[in-house]
Amino acid sequence: MTSDIKIVPLGAGQDVGRSCVLVSMSGKNIMFDCGMHMGYQDERRFPDFSYICQPGGATDVIDCLIISHFHLDHCGSLPYFTEKFGYNGPLIMTAPTRAIAPILLEDYRKITVDRYGETDFFTTQQIKQCIKKVRTIRVHETIQVDKDINVKCYYAGHVLGAGMFLVKVGNQSVLYTGDYNMTPDRHLGCAWVDRCNPTVLISESTYATTIRDSKRCRERDFLKKVYNVVEAGGKVLIPVFALGRAQELCILVEEFWERMNLKVPVYFCHGLTEKATNYYKLFITWTNEKIKSTFVNRNMFDFKHISVFDRSYINNPGPMVVFATPGMLHSGMSLNIFKAWCHDAKNMVIMPGYCVAGTMGHKLLNGSRKMETDKGSITVNMQVEYLSFSAHADAKGILQLIKNCQPKNVVLVHGEERKMTFLMEKITDQFQIPSFKPANGEQINIPCQPQVSATMSKETFKAVRSAGNQFDGLLVRRNNQLVLLSKEEAVQQLGLKPHTLNLNYKLCLSGLNLEGSVIMERLHSQLSSIISDQKLGTFKRQHDGTLHLNSVHITCRSEGGRSVVHVSWNVEDEPIGKAVSEILEECGEDLITN
Repeated sequence: MTSDIKIVPLGAGQDVGRSCVLVSMSGKNIMFDCGMHMGYQDERRFPDFSYICQPGGATDVIDCLIISHFHLDHCGSLPYFTEKFGYNGPLIMTAPTRAIAPILLEDYRKITVDRYGETDFFTTQQIKQCIKKVRTIRVHETIQVDKDINVKCYYAGHVLGAGMFLVKVGNQSVLYTGDYNMTPDRHLGCAWVDRCNPTVLISESTYATTIRDSKRCRERDFLKKVYNVVEAGGKVLIPVFALGRAQELCILVEEFWERMNLKVPVYFCHGLTEKATNYYKLFITWTNEKIKSTFVNRNMFDFKHISVFDRSYINNPGPMVVFATPGMLHSGMSLNIFKAWCHDAKNMVIMPGYCVAGTMGHKLLNGSRKMETDKGSITVNMQVEYLSFSAHADAKGILQLIKNCQPKNVVLVHGEERKMTFLMEKITDQFQIPSFKPANGEQINIPCQPQVSATMSKETFKAVRSAGNQFDGLLVRRNNQLVLLSKEEAVQQLGLKPHTLNLNYKLCLSGLNLEGSVIMERLHSQLSSIISDQKLGTFKRQHDGTLHLNSVHITCRSEGGRSVVHVSWNVEDEPIGKAVSEILEECGEDLITN
């Protein structure tokens, strides 16, 4: 009997963006993430929730919803799902995610509704109502969602508050990574998970074919490019998301400006620096050890050389460096600055992270220099550079996570199909476990053998370990719990009378005129060779001519003028007895005459 785990990506299946993965196991439906696609401005921005229910019926279908972190491609559809589709069930995320997500959701709502005039979109009130439903979880905490569902949170790195989540239902389990980073950086630690042996690991695969070079080399290259441009009088635009890479690169630039005593102005979008500082103060335990150890004496996010950017600075003469949101140039201040600066070849835009297909950043990195905007086409003359400071695991990091947690199956999401195929080959070569890459709306069924939990004594445990794959014992129920007893324990504790089950086989040799001793001598020679090759043991010939191997006895008697070979064994030696009887049945007299 098997019990399948069913997995359907409603988003991020062979794609980056709109993360939303539905998992069904042991009669429970778990939804991981509820994101939006930054490359679309129509109904395709949201996952296809009609796959599972009609508006208003989500709570009847979904037993638990987990948000991995605050990036909009992982939480951007949450108010839409909870308020329009009526989900009121358990909603789990970390405290930093709960604090930051509504701010990013409201910022995006303002851009979409107030600036672009969208009408079918969630409201400010719906965001507030959605966040009220959240139940927070701490790193390494395990919470009981209901009588069947257990959820444990692991540290994911990536951004402040990002978590990986192990969900157990009965004897089945799924570890969902969200986005994670296996390399520590200047303000966050690296992802960590113990050997939890999940039935299925669902992992992001954004950089499935990438092995990153030295982080120090990338930092040196980044600073060199920035310095060369501002020295030549140019401007540098660095599109970033509000929290995460922004703080990482700001710390890097701040230290370089201090060391080089540079006076060129460096700016950060208004409001984000203050908010970031407050969040890092509030959730200091989520940062790395260096930040935590120095925070009391010096706040690394109180920047001396980086000040608040004002929209009026866009056309200021002279060099400057600006960190502006969002990171994919699909809207907001970063896009406005880009459109103002892109005509001048002295200027540079440095893309420090992944850009989803359909965004301005993605088009730019793929070589487009003629861009269509809401105000007509523009020609890009500025220098374009890509330096990956993305906080996603690369191929080496993904394989390391698989090695750490030891899953039975791997499902890849949040990546491109071609890259997933490459990584699946690596997984097969290194771990010899099944891997999958379902597309959006494609269901995969992962068969799982049901498991039965039982307690046992120390003596029985030692016997089970030494027995390997097969152990003979008795399973009994005591106080609603299964207990495994060895045969000796069963006899002693339950007052059972031991019985031995013997099996017999006989072969009539009607065409042979040989003495029984000669037949036994030839049987001994032939069977010993065959049984030994099968690694079942070695027959010994006794003084009376009979053959013995454990409980297996072979004799030859004369019955009615014919020689008859008798084989007997008890059930414990069934493999040997069965092998001998099959050999005699197949070869018969040829075994003795040859």
